[in-house]
Amino acid sequence: MIPVTCLAGRDVAIFGLGGSGLATARALVAGGARVHAWDDNEAARARAAVEGFRVVDPSAADWTRLDHFVLSPGVPLTHPEPHWTVRKARAAGVEIIGDIELFCRERARLAPNSPFVAITGTNGKSTTTALVAHILRGAGKDVQMGGNIGVPVLALEPPSMQRHHVIECSSFQIDLAPSLSPWIGVLLNLTPDHIDRHGTMENYAAVKERLVARARFAVVGADDSWCEAIVHDLRRAGVRVLPISSRDAILAGGARAEPAGGSGARSEAADPIVDLRDARALRGAHNGQNAAAAWRVCELLHLPSADIARGVRTYSGLPHRMEEVGRVGRVLLVNDSKATNADAAEKALLSFDDIFWIIGGKPKEGGVESLRPLFPKIRKAYLIGAASDEFAATLGDAAPHEFCGTLDVAIERAARDAGASEAREPVVLLSPACASYDQFPNFEVRGNAFRDLARALIARAENT
Repeated sequence: MIPVTCLAGRDVAIFGLGGSGLATARALVAGGARVHAWDDNEAARARAAVEGFRVVDPSAADWTRLDHFVLSPGVPLTHPEPHWTVRKARAAGVEIIGDIELFCRERARLAPNSPFVAITGTNGKSTTTALVAHILRGAGKDVQMGGNIGVPVLALEPPSMQRHHVIECSSFQIDLAPSLSPWIGVLLNLTPDHIDRHGTMENYAAVKERLVARARFAVVGADDSWCEAIVHDLRRAGVRVLPISSRDAILAGGARAEPAGGSGARSEAADPIVDLRDARALRGAHNGQNAAAAWRVCELLHLPSADIARGVRTYSGLPHRMEEVGRVGRVLLVNDSKATNADAAEKALLSFDDIFWIIGGKPKEGGVESLRPLFPKIRKAYLIGAASDEFAATLGDAAPHEFCGTLDVAIERAARDAGASEAREPVVLLSPACASYDQFPNFEVRGNAFRDLARALIARAENT
């Protein structure tokens, strides 16, 4: 835990008592603040009360007696309209911040020059965060990884000059962290996302830019026009910028990665800086950008190239993100449950050939029409969940498909057909392009179910 001593003796309200909210409350109390906690969810309030926190309804509170307001990043700050608690705080002149801001203030007090890497981007930030942490740990460094991935930032160990903090930041967290100034800031890419919470793409990009604007070093993707413009802005402002591109990596087969879209700009590196031919957990052109960013970060942290290369090769990947569960004979079983929309599923479809595709769930706007150019890679699709009829209509005659209803039926049929195919490496791929809520509570539960079913298939094959 990082005790938040910078607010000792202050009255601090917290709205939102999920994992990060409770971690924040604990850190504030440990640092000597007076905490007033609330959540709209009764069960969350009960958990806070059991831990001894003062649970106070903010609708009846005297906001003029509060010094700070810590808002959950899941609560609207600006769009589609400010949450009612935000309005009350502003009317009373109470500062509105988040847990990343509290971390930054404690770092400034304890170890202002400590190695702090902050990573954001529309896509790839979790993989890049985990990859950087893995490389550093492999080199024997004291590493604390968290933020928007895994452990809440204030539940980590405190900053020190010997400790590396590798923190994933969402746009919502950045918006609540006005003093965010990492030693290394990473902005991977920008595509339209969370526009309902930021109003316009311009606002969304401006929030993301804040993470790198005050960094000592900025590592910024150059594969899309939004980030390319930010590179120019940062240079004009005198920030030390290292552009990176998906083309800075060599992928399996010896081909360079190509950017997925945007301006087609690339970094200034004359040659690829990272070789992914032996890094199976980093398949796909999109991982070229992630790995190039991780390489540049670790170079800036003075790691030898041999240590970085070893870390890239040994990285095992994140659960539910093109996770190779195993094989049944020639058939590779891949869990990409995190692909909850078409853009995410596109990355997996680009990474494999001869795909036996398990698809469906609660559909997102636009469905899978944007994936039509990749339908020739699909040997067959296996439809599950609420999106089945819609996706069948989109697939039409372009890709063979059948209705399976549920995941267990789909994986059995897909594995059977893949095993009977003549493909050199057929792939049974769960990359649903859908939310999970029609049949599973979240993508993790869906991915765990696929993994269990896949392992059962593998065990059955080994015992026959």
